[in-house]
Amino acid sequence: MLIPMKTILDHAYRHKYGVPALPGFNEMTIRACIEAAAEANSPLILLTHNHGDPAFTNSIARTFANQVDIGVAICLDHSPTFADCVMGIRNGVTAIMADRSTLPYEENATQVKALADIAHAAGVSIEAELGHVGSGLNYAKDGTSALTEPDAAKRFFEETGTDALAVAVGTAHGVYVGTPKLDFERLADIDAACGRPLVLHGGSGSGDENIRRACSLGVAKVNIVTDVLAAAYQAALAGDFTGNAIHGFYPAMFKAIRDSALRMFAVTGSVGMAQGNQSRALIGGDLASKDES
Repeated sequence: MLIPMKTILDHAYRHKYGVPALPGFNEMTIRACIEAAAEANSPLILLTHNHGDPAFTNSIARTFANQVDIGVAICLDHSPTFADCVMGIRNGVTAIMADRSTLPYEENATQVKALADIAHAAGVSIEAELGHVGSGLNYAKDGTSALTEPDAAKRFFEETGTDALAVAVGTAHGVYVGTPKLDFERLADIDAACGRPLVLHGGSGSGDENIRRACSLGVAKVNIVTDVLAAAYQAALAGDFTGNAIHGFYPAMFKAIRDSALRMFAVTGSVGMAQGNQSRALIGGDLASKDES
């Protein structure tokens, strides 16, 4: 069932587990992640963007989300402009991530507050970012710069009305060059100051134990995209798809995405935490098990 992201994150924060935010970029990733969530009886957040035909992609996500008895949210990820955020709301997401993290505090807060008012009026949740989560390829610098300050995070929540806040505590987007080192003392201080759901961007490659510990310290949403897509890529490379075996190409990638999602539900502690009825997958079965004709 499609629900606001706030509903998912508030429950996760209260019970100290995290919910994976996984790629909802096309039918394959959407179906695989929803099937995995239904099997794990876990809530799920699908990340989307406004590239291509977002209204169509979001309609696929909404259709499949409403065919399972687990909570699923669709979040427009890293939306950099006012128009982009509004487009996402019009296209049927249940959350927007208004990323103004490269702006000075006052500009960030002012823009997020305006978007929070619009989103909430439409029944849509909002996530923002304070501090700045940089690139894993530039981790030597980005991993220790523009980190989130606890007092500023508290003020930001109060002034903007954001439902969740992405914080910079030592993670980075994409593939890491170097070993990620999370500042758990800073994260604990942010959690103590805010008492609201926090978000960890750059979950891919950050280490299972780091993610588990972060979820115990207020992180309710963990963005994991690179690891999921890499699993599909590795499955494509590893398979023997010569001759008629080529019909197994897409199912192999589907299974890899599904298995990667299942693993992350276990890592974040969301297995069995779906609200409502026990999950029943109603989306036509596992694509990976179907014969290709």
